[in-house]
Amino acid sequence: MTDRPALTASIVITTKNRRNDLRSALRSCTEQTGVLETVVIDDGSTDGTSEMIAEEFPHVRVIRHERSTGYIIARNAAAELAQGDILFSIDDDAIFTSPGIVEDVLTLFDAPQVGAVAIPYIDVNKSPDVRQIAPAPEQYWVTDRFIGTAHAVRKDLFLQLDGYRELFFHQGEERDFCVRLLEAGYFVRLAHTAPIHHFESPKRDTTRMDLYGRRNDILFSWLNDHWTRLPIQLAGTSVNGALFGLRVGRPIRMLRGTMMGFSGIPKFWSHRQPISADTMRLFRHLQKEGSTLYSNAVQMRNSAFRSAPQS
Repeated sequence: MTDRPALTASIVITTKNRRNDLRSALRSCTEQTGVLETVVIDDGSTDGTSEMIAEEFPHVRVIRHERSTGYIIARNAAAELAQGDILFSIDDDAIFTSPGIVEDVLTLFDAPQVGAVAIPYIDVNKSPDVRQIAPAPEQYWVTDRFIGTAHAVRKDLFLQLDGYRELFFHQGEERDFCVRLLEAGYFVRLAHTAPIHHFESPKRDTTRMDLYGRRNDILFSWLNDHWTRLPIQLAGTSVNGALFGLRVGRPIRMLRGTMMGFSGIPKFWSHRQPISADTMRLFRHLQKEGSTLYSNAVQMRNSAFRSAPQS
């Protein structure tokens, strides 16, 4: 039996006007072992980002957009251009904390149906908690989604699923992609590696995050939920968004975002591609529990398949 060829890795970063943050991110990328290339999409920066990369990191590939297209479109563009089998994504305000993270994660794609890997990370400016980490390193744990600043995904699968839906524009594209990945028969595996450190930039636009967060919660249900579940999901999503707005003291923004979502439904009417009820049930179970063993997830899926009415 011949061994499979080793998987290759591309690290991809999208950035706009965060030159100093990006410098730290790229330093950590250059220390990673087992990396084929690092690709940066400069999405319309005006602070000399591309010039800094060319001068200080000449081996990094830079694709410059003269006009900003938004990071979702930029990430899709990076996936098309990257050469590696596996795409590693970090934000421009994040760093790898150990040189072996990429190589450690690559080994996890040898297990069955691993479409993506959620890499442990810490939001350093918020909490010391390590997030999206497997409960035990020697077992195969799966979860519902990954976060944009700390994940790896098969390039061929990403392109097969048409990447991120660009209609989301900002926020929530990972969850939508991951439920489609699950529908295609793949899982998001949890890693148990050294964490990525995420230093959330003060330049982040929280108003836009609030508005598009609630907007895209509504559109996620519209695009993916079956008609039989859609009304209750839209109602529950609206209520949860309002409660969250009250809890964080920004109810007006959240309400505006929810209304943006409902007003967007006619525009995106034809984009609906409902996920099967069984897949959505498994997705929401993973969302509620945080993680489960791969064997349990497969058992849930197989049980649902056996109990489904035959056509």
